[in-house]
Amino acid sequence: MTELSSAPTVPVGNAGPALDPGLDVWRTLPIQQQPSWHGTPEHDAAVRELSVLPPLVFAGEVDVLRGRLAAAAQGKAFLLQGGDCAETFADATADKISARVKTILQMAVVLTYGASMPVIKMGRMAGQFAKPRSSDTETRNGVTLPAFRGDIVNGYEFTPESRRHDPARLVKAYNTSASTLNLIRAFTQGGFADLRSVHNWNRGFTENPAHAAYESLAGEIDRAIRFMEACGADFDELKRTEFFAAHEALLLDYERALTRTDSRTGLPYDTSAHFLWIGERTRQLDGAHVDFLSRVRNPIGVKLGPNSTPEDALALIDKLDPNREPGRLTFISRMGAKNIREKLPHLVEKVTASGAQVLWVTDPMHGNTVTSQNGYKTRNFEDVMDEVRGFFEVHDALGTYPGGLHVEMTGDDVAECLGGADPIREEQFNDLYESVCDPRLNHRQSLEMAFLVSGALAKRGGRA
Repeated sequence: MTELSSAPTVPVGNAGPALDPGLDVWRTLPIQQQPSWHGTPEHDAAVRELSVLPPLVFAGEVDVLRGRLAAAAQGKAFLLQGGDCAETFADATADKISARVKTILQMAVVLTYGASMPVIKMGRMAGQFAKPRSSDTETRNGVTLPAFRGDIVNGYEFTPESRRHDPARLVKAYNTSASTLNLIRAFTQGGFADLRSVHNWNRGFTENPAHAAYESLAGEIDRAIRFMEACGADFDELKRTEFFAAHEALLLDYERALTRTDSRTGLPYDTSAHFLWIGERTRQLDGAHVDFLSRVRNPIGVKLGPNSTPEDALALIDKLDPNREPGRLTFISRMGAKNIREKLPHLVEKVTASGAQVLWVTDPMHGNTVTSQNGYKTRNFEDVMDEVRGFFEVHDALGTYPGGLHVEMTGDDVAECLGGADPIREEQFNDLYESVCDPRLNHRQSLEMAFLVSGALAKRGGRA
């Protein structure tokens, strides 16, 4: 396991739900990446309020997702997980949310056709408000302030007032997540997800001369939809779709306060999201994050970087998935394009030999971050796609299943990642760079990725 700097334990205090001897072991363990608000009256009040608010998601929905991910682990489905690097309260508008959902739906249609199997649609949405940071502070022009840790902790504006760790933001994050989930459910259940409409949106993408290479595949999808119509397919059933919410489980006081006992089974579910993942910085086997998430019934993801060892992976399986339950554990590799072909095979071989049936997903974003000449954090689209290609090559060579994509993207026409068929250039950053943390693929780049991956899935299935 990669060692990080030592971290304090979290004081138990008297806030929030009654202490549970099983669920609350994490409070006695080393914990990384936490705000400085523990034990304050404001923090205690926020956690108490969260602990009595309604769940954001329901145990039955979580169980459905676990079954869908089990199918993906067996090569019978494909996971598409996309959304913001760090959601902001200001961008939780109907237009911004609908643009992200629309882009994910467009990508999913293309991937479904290429894979000839269901695509599980999951947003980094309705809870992705916290971000781990490499340093606790940030210095500008000789002034040092706390680092921005996401809207759930503090503000992005570089002032002492904005950067103060404010526990009232925990409740605002809950309320913003609730309104976001409400809108997502309305979109995905109320006709917005109609297969025919989603395909028509993709036609606009392929009409751009820069994307002419994808016109043939779009034409195949169009013929398939017309064939379905001619056969009398019930498109009323295709107007709705499942859509799941996910975020990194970073702030454990928030996650614990939203954990509820399922009345059907008596088991604990973290009702802040359907799917939760543990980041590269917080996956210490003896740490608080791994312990807490080992005790809830949600499907769990773990990010694995280039320094991850097979021993790390096997130990995480023993801790997080001791019963070897398909759909329970997802490994999200974030190796970087230069490392994936060398580093990933050893992990996949050892995990497969152990008999564990985890879902393998690629995060091709985080390992490919660079700084542009004009000082912006960015990623090159070709590097991102090279990591995706490497992910498929590794699984093809080993006879295992490349189970999904985990992508930082937006539905807007921002300029944050360089390249693509309709290329983004550095000079566009000054006007169109909007991310408060890491660079995201824009709408066009996201769709281009979907068409490219769809082709790889089609070849894998012998259709291309």
